[in-house]
Amino acid sequence: MKLALWQTVGVPTDIEANLKTLEQTAQAAAVAGASLLLCPECWLCGYNIGSAVADLAEPHDGASGERIAAIARHHRIAIAYGYAERESMSGHVYNAAQVFSPEGKRLAHYRKAHLFGPDERASYRAADCFEPPFEFEGFKFGLLICYDVEFPESVRSLALGGADVVLVPTASADDAPTIPEFIVPARSAENQIFIAYCNRAGVEGGMRFLGGSCLTGVDGRAIVSAGFGEALIVGEIDPHTRSAATAAHSYRNNRRPELYTRLTSVDGD
Repeated sequence: MKLALWQTVGVPTDIEANLKTLEQTAQAAAVAGASLLLCPECWLCGYNIGSAVADLAEPHDGASGERIAAIARHHRIAIAYGYAERESMSGHVYNAAQVFSPEGKRLAHYRKAHLFGPDERASYRAADCFEPPFEFEGFKFGLLICYDVEFPESVRSLALGGADVVLVPTASADDAPTIPEFIVPARSAENQIFIAYCNRAGVEGGMRFLGGSCLTGVDGRAIVSAGFGEALIVGEIDPHTRSAATAAHSYRNNRRPELYTRLTSVDGD
C-alpha cells in the first residue's frame, strides 16, 4: 500500500481555501497510486491562530467533513486530516483528527490526549483515551496527534491494540528536529510498526514549522521523508517486512508487564 503525506503551509483561518487545495492534492496523491492521504495537525483551520480556533471549530459531521468525504469519494482515496472539533452536546473544543474512506465513510476519529504548551491548553480540551485501531486495506491503523507520539506509552498502547501503522498529523516547530530524526524512528523500531508523521511547513503567525515529514519502516529507517518546504511525499508499506521483523525480534512477546506497573502510577511511586 502507498501512503501520501502532504506537508503544507496551508492558509490559516481560510477553510474554503484549504478545501480547494485539498481537491488538487487528493487528485495528485491518487494519480501517484496512494491509497491514503495524510494532512497535518489542524490542517483545516490552521494551527497557530489563537482565539480564532473557537470560531472555526466544527462538529465532526459538519459541512467541512461532508466536503472532505465527497473529495475522498470523488478521487477514490482515503483522507486523514487534523482539525478543530466542537463537540455538539457539550460545546467543548478538541484538537482532533478523522479519516474518511475512499467511499466517503468515516473510518476513525481521534482527539489529542497530550496537549502541548499553554496555548493548546487554553484552546482545547484534552481527550481521556486512545482510540482503537481501524482496518483499511488489510492493515490496522492507529491515530495520534503530534505531541502524543513523544510519549512511548501512546504508541505502545496502539501497537498492543494491534496497530500495524500509526498516522500522526503534527505541527512541530523548527526547534524540535529530534522528533522526526530520532523519536519517530525509535517509536517505529521499538514497536515494529510503520509511522506516518506529517508536519506543517512554512511560517504561521510567527511560528516557523520544521517540516521533516516522514514515513518510517518497522526498522526505524525512513521509507520517504521531506525537507522544510511544501511537499507531497509518497511511500509504500509492506506487511511482509513487519512480519519478518517481529519474527526476528519479538519485543511484544518478550515484554514483562509485571515490572512496569510504576509506569501507570500517577505520582511515580
